Order: sequence, then C-alpha cells, then structure tokens
Amino acid sequence: MPKDAAVEEFARLVRALKARDGRSYEALGRRLSVSASTLHRYCSGATVPEEFAVVDRLALLCGADEEERRALEAAWTEADRARRRAAAPAPTPAPAVSAAPEPNPDPSAPEPGPGPAPDPTAPDPSAPDPSAPDPSAPDPTAPDPTAAGLSAPDPTAPDPSAAGLSAPEAPRARPRRGAPAPLVAAAVALVVFALAAALLGHPTRTASAPAPASTAPGRTAAPLPFTWSIGSQMWEGGCGHTYLVDRAPRAVAPPPVAADSGAWAGTHGAVHGGEALVRITVQGRSPSDAVVLHALHVRVVDRAAPLPWNAYRMDNGCGGAVTPRHFAVDLDRPRPLARPVDGLDASGAEVRKIPAVSFPYKVTSSDPEELLVSARTAGCDCRWYLELEWSAGGRTGTVRITDGGKPFRTSGTRGRPAYVHDSAEGRWITDSDSGQTG
Repeated sequence: MPKDAAVEEFARLVRALKARDGRSYEALGRRLSVSASTLHRYCSGATVPEEFAVVDRLALLCGADEEERRALEAAWTEADRARRRAAAPAPTPAPAVSAAPEPNPDPSAPEPGPGPAPDPTAPDPSAPDPSAPDPSAPDPTAPDPTAAGLSAPDPTAPDPSAAGLSAPEAPRARPRRGAPAPLVAAAVALVVFALAAALLGHPTRTASAPAPASTAPGRTAAPLPFTWSIGSQMWEGGCGHTYLVDRAPRAVAPPPVAADSGAWAGTHGAVHGGEALVRITVQGRSPSDAVVLHALHVRVVDRAAPLPWNAYRMDNGCGGAVTPRHFAVDLDRPRPLARPVDGLDASGAEVRKIPAVSFPYKVTSSDPEELLVSARTAGCDCRWYLELEWSAGGRTGTVRITDGGKPFRTSGTRGRPAYVHDSAEGRWITDSDSGQTG
C-alpha cells in the first residue's frame, strides 16, 4: 500500500537530518538509545515513532535550529495522526433485517397449519364491549377543571403523542415466542454502529497524542532585527591550525592558504584538532534601533573518544602576531562556558594587552560586532553549537549558531602522530614537537 503523504514528509525530514550529520545508523542509534533498524524504519517511513522525544533528540544531535525542530514536530504530529487512523479498527456494519418469516425454533415441532375456519356466531374480538364504559364520555366523578380556574382542554390542540410526549399506551398484542431476539440484535448493532461512527468522526486527544506546538515565550515569527554570519575555518594569526585527517601523509595535499581552508578541509574530511576558532559577525538592520546582545551559551550535544587520526599542522610556527580578545571555551568541562579573555599584541617591540569586553554588546547597522570563540578540547571528540541571547524593541529571543546547520566539531590530538609540511621536499614529515599536540 502507498504510504500516507504526511508519513512520507516526516520520513523525508528525518532522512535529511541523518544525511546532514553523516554518521551511520548504528552510531546515531547508540546516541538515541534505539536500534539501527528502528532508526532506518523512521527514515524510510515504515514506522512513525510513538513519541516525539526521540526525534527531537535526533534533531539536536544533528544541529537542527529551533525553526527546523518546530517544523519537524508539526510533520511528526500529522504523521502520527495518519498512523492512528491506519491502526483504528474499521466499524462493523449492522446486519440487514430480513423480512423473511421467522424459522420455527423447534425443528421437531410440526409446521403451523392454516387453523380452523372462524365461527360466524362467535363475537368479534375487535368489536367494543357494549357493557364497557365509553372512554370518550366524560367521567361524572371527575372535578370540573373550570371550577378550579383551569382552562378546558382545547379540542383543536395537537396530539401530545405526535410531539414525542407521553400518552396513554394502547393495548398491545402479545408477541409470538422468540420474535424479539433478531429485532433486539439488529437494534443493538445499529446503536453500536452509530456510536463507532460518532467516535471516529470526533477523535479525542489521548495522553500520548502531542499537544499543538506553541510559540515559546519571547519568540516571534517576525524577522530578526539583526543579521549574523560565521567563519568556521579560522586559523590563529591566519597561519596556525591543526586538522585531524583519516589519511596517510602521502594521501594528504599540501596545506592551503587560510582563505582556502574550508575547501581543503571538506575534500579531506578534516576535523578541527585540539582547537576550533569561530568568528561570529552580528549587524543590526537599523542605524538607530540598537540590538542588545546579552549572553553567549555553549551547548555540547555529543561527546566521544578523541579521533584516532593523524594530526596535520598547517604551519611550523607563526611567530609574533596579534591575538585578539575572544571567548575561550573548555569543551572538556561538564558545563562549558564562554569566558571573555584578554588579547595580546606581540607584533611590536613589546607585548601589549588588549582588554577583554564582557556582555552586553550593542549593535546597529552602522556599528556591527565580531565575536571570536576559541573552543578547545584534549579529551573528547565533541560536537557543539552556540546560543546567542538578544533583545530589541521589546522583543527577546535566542539564536542558535551552527556550522551551516550542523554542530561544530572539535577533537583532541594528544598522543596522535603529528605532521608538518616540508615545502622544500614537498611532503609531510613527522613533527619533532608531536608530544606537545593536544
């Protein structure tokens, strides 16, 4: 049978998350506490999870932002409804009431015959008894309603029995033995059918059904009052950086210039080694209405053992340079914080300190701000993202900062074989300071 369109749309979004993350079904399943086959069924649309929580954890693990998570929850809600409709039992149709004569309940009893001919001298049972009182005649013992101030019954008034009101019941004929059974069964079936149709037509929300997604406090659908962009392949001083690559030295191209680092890293599947530098540029949309940046939070979504890859250094020492003020993040801490750190200017004759600046910041269209984040680790392969709190014109919110929709990734390099490039020989050689990596 073809899948429901809502289920297909939900499965498409889950597949996109999985493809964007790049990890296998087994690796993601271990992080989500589900089997690889179960996650594969979610991606193929063969199964819709009963709870949104597991899908939300997958979205966080793959770096989905708030808007993507709301769209994913809405798609899951529709797919879950389709799953419930498909799982609901179909109503049983009521049996048709046949007008055929009722069979004889006792098969050994003889079939009833035509019976004796009526006696012309016998009284007609349907004729009224002349000795019985006339029911239409007034009762001489009944009180006169006009004497008590009541109005006499109107002979032109409608029959109350026609309006569904109670009226004196007429004498009933004695039913034959066994006649009510099929009629009662048919009536019960009709009532059950009507109740089932009413319930299917007006489903009620159960405890497992999700409530409609609501807009979180402080979040609106209006455009952000500022723009932001990132640089995720930054090198210290424009020359110093380390990448982890799962290749032998002979299969690794020479180090690029810093401007081409993104393409080089993508071609080699490289991961930031020991430290990742992220530059965030924030600019307001109005020259007069300022946006206030209140805080920068670090969220680690996954921790694993450091990658067992080779470390390739993009330089062999940068020498003196300007180290701008930045926010330092220790990813090895249980709850990493973005701490403002002083910068150093070592390009002149003496080292000059550049004082750190803490939040809050103000930005406009003519006064942007750059935030440089240095995230370090020695003991994990960490996937992480940032959250930037802001306010402007009575509005508040939080923006998730990711690497093109995916978490940033940084892995420790301690103990890994380290290489530097010898430009004279045109090859990678072992770094004599490899014991200092990490």
